[in-house]
Amino acid sequence: MAAGREISVVTVGGKGSSLSSASVYAIANGLAQARIDSSFLDKLSPNHPLSSIQLQISNPRFLNLEESRASLVVLLNKLLLYNVGIRTVLPVLIAETLNRGFAPETLDFASVLGFLDSFYRLNDMKFEETGVTDGELVVLENSSSTLDGICALLDYSSSALSTVADAVAALSCEASKADISGLNLLDSGDGFSIKDEIAVANDMKILLIGSKLVGRVDSEAISELPKVHGSFREVVRLVHSRMRVELNSMVKVGKLGYGSSGSGKVLVTTLSPLASSLRFLGEGSLSRAKLIVESASDDDLRSSLLEVFNRSCPSSESLKKGFWLISQAAFEEDYVNFLHEINCLLVRVREVVSWEAALALLLLEESESNEKTQCVTSSKVDINKGNANVERKNEKKKKKVLGKGTDLIRQLIKERLQYEAGDPLNIFALLEKWMQDLSSFFDPKDPELDTLLKKVREIVESNETRRLPKLPKGTRDFAKEQMAIRERAFSIIVEVFKRHGATALDTPAFELRETLMGKYGEDSKLIYDLADQGGELCSLRYDLTVPFARYVAMNGVTAFKRYQIAKVYRRDNPSKGRYREFYQCDFDIAGHYETMGPDFEVIKVLTELLDELNIGDYEIKLNHRKLLDVNCDIKTYVFVHKVEEKGLTVEIAERIGTFVKKRGAPLELLADLKQEGSQFLENNGSILALNDLEILFKALERSQCIDKVIFDLSLARGLDYYTGVIFEAVFKGATQVGSIAAGGRYDNLIGMFGTKQVPAVGVSLGIERVFTIMEQLQKDQATRATETQVLVGILGDDLSQAAELVSELWNARLKAEYVVSKRVMKQIDRAKESRIPWMVIVGEREQNEGVARIKDIEANKEEIVPRGNVVEELKRRLNSMSP
Repeated sequence: MAAGREISVVTVGGKGSSLSSASVYAIANGLAQARIDSSFLDKLSPNHPLSSIQLQISNPRFLNLEESRASLVVLLNKLLLYNVGIRTVLPVLIAETLNRGFAPETLDFASVLGFLDSFYRLNDMKFEETGVTDGELVVLENSSSTLDGICALLDYSSSALSTVADAVAALSCEASKADISGLNLLDSGDGFSIKDEIAVANDMKILLIGSKLVGRVDSEAISELPKVHGSFREVVRLVHSRMRVELNSMVKVGKLGYGSSGSGKVLVTTLSPLASSLRFLGEGSLSRAKLIVESASDDDLRSSLLEVFNRSCPSSESLKKGFWLISQAAFEEDYVNFLHEINCLLVRVREVVSWEAALALLLLEESESNEKTQCVTSSKVDINKGNANVERKNEKKKKKVLGKGTDLIRQLIKERLQYEAGDPLNIFALLEKWMQDLSSFFDPKDPELDTLLKKVREIVESNETRRLPKLPKGTRDFAKEQMAIRERAFSIIVEVFKRHGATALDTPAFELRETLMGKYGEDSKLIYDLADQGGELCSLRYDLTVPFARYVAMNGVTAFKRYQIAKVYRRDNPSKGRYREFYQCDFDIAGHYETMGPDFEVIKVLTELLDELNIGDYEIKLNHRKLLDVNCDIKTYVFVHKVEEKGLTVEIAERIGTFVKKRGAPLELLADLKQEGSQFLENNGSILALNDLEILFKALERSQCIDKVIFDLSLARGLDYYTGVIFEAVFKGATQVGSIAAGGRYDNLIGMFGTKQVPAVGVSLGIERVFTIMEQLQKDQATRATETQVLVGILGDDLSQAAELVSELWNARLKAEYVVSKRVMKQIDRAKESRIPWMVIVGEREQNEGVARIKDIEANKEEIVPRGNVVEELKRRLNSMSP
């Protein structure tokens, strides 16, 4: 057994053991020997009646040696699992044949008779003398060992390729000086993030931690890494899950059997995505390899590298052709060839990845060599000048270093390549030699590959990963661009609330449990309870309405128009736009006012919010709780979705169905409900509700916002505390987020705290879902994270000069930042990245002359102004930019 492998002997058939793809691969490639568990052999009998079925031979089909051996391993396991009517001779012979070895194209896998005849002849036996039992025949005909064996090889090889491709891609990011900002993916926290994409992005960032080589070269081949590699990782995992079942499931046969055809269809369904993912993985690797070549600083070197690469590396067309052969085999239901062609495509992709790795290593070596040459040249110049601090000065020179992970990977690969400085091979011969060495190294047959795979996994699973901790489900972080959108939205919301005379209120994040319980109906189970830390049972607030009611009751307030923007918490299952921690924006009016006055104003506030946030089309569905009791003892909001649970009669259910289908323009539907003979005129509560709605709708009509309201009798908000008008805003744009706001009248909630009743009505904006819409609308637009107007750039290292100038700007109420650096381009790049419109640049020359340079970043124009006029001149220019 070669060093580095953990498997030297694989026991097949042991109690509680299972066959893995890794074991199949190891035995198939002579990296491990097969041993049959003795307890299983004891269960088999040396003699069983032979089958009388006449077997037919078909056109022979020979597999390559690896595939033949893998098929034998799976067949051995299936025979031991079935063990009914299985003699010892066949399993023992299979194990001996695997351990002894045999020549390629020895075994015929086209038919049972062809296999048995060729297998027994391989072992100097005759099928006519040995025969086959009915039990052995069942396994041979129905185990699909050939397909499962090749699939096991694909499973193991693709898993290794996934790790290798990630490691090589990380080296490519550095060799090409790529912009890796696309790796900054955030888990949305709503259960709808692509977990493998996030995982790949995090792994890549871990490998590149500390890298000084990644730069600003924008490339789709880099930005799409999480998607392409994440998709491949997901497919590989699904194939692995399938193979764990296939390899260890007992052969089951119905009256007609199913042979390999049924299993083949299943495997085509499972492995077709692997073929697609392999193709795209290879094309991504090709693109990165070309990006590396283009990053070469020397024109001649770049041209020559491209020539060698185009001549020797598999092309995109060859990957497409391989994929076409796979598709053709699947169409023709040639399942063995289908799997064989996937394996061929995998080998081709591995060769492309090897080229990518060789180019990345070569460019990194060249870059390192050039830096050393520049360092030596610089040293000589300094010595000629008589500089005694040469060594210390050289140490201060900025050194390009690899990431912590990629540095280790590079060292491991270089050790395998055994490359020494001054190698007599020219650079192009060296490139091809490296590619051949790496192609062998990345093959799972190579025992040294285990060391690389283990090291990569150790890196991404080491302490470094703890710098990238996971978020709890249903929560999320917000980057600066997202916060810019949020802050803008909050300012609009607060301005609307204040326009209506509301004052701010803040309440604790947690309340006494007794305050919250009994207020939310069935939703009370979603309340987050806290551990008892001080003799009081507390829970995180579920919404902002109950704490508001508690505040009003506790302080004896009789009239209060308030707004509150704060986080609330729900022990819910995360889903699209649904979180466990999220902001609510509430506007409530408590107290005795004119009939429907507060209801009108709350809905008007909601329309203003949604209009001014400019998120797109929406509608506000509105109903009245008292209309839900018409001719029925059960409130509609309970049984609309639970008719069967409540055991209602068919007649009642049909009446409810007709009832909840009514929706339309408010005044038109209201007139219909108030017609003579309407069932709504038979109930005092519904008559009062209709009269209230008439007042409300006329007010909304006069305020010119009724076109946003739909009178919808199916609306039945579930919270127990609603008593009158209820409403819900729904977004009608492309982004599917569900309800974006809701509210209603709750006249009895405040009185539940043991005080006098204070009627109230309010609305809660689902701000998280609104943010989702706003982020989607602006995803193609550059969102400016800061409002900085001016960047002060001081050339040199004089912080005091920067402090003086930037303080003058701050004192003038200008929004400013500063950078102290000897490199002016670094300062300009900072302004461009942050989209800061103006710069003030002061260097030694400007300081001596008492001036400053004011630079218009977008126009790329500069003007020199007296140092004392800087603030005044900037104010003038900023005022001219104002709308």
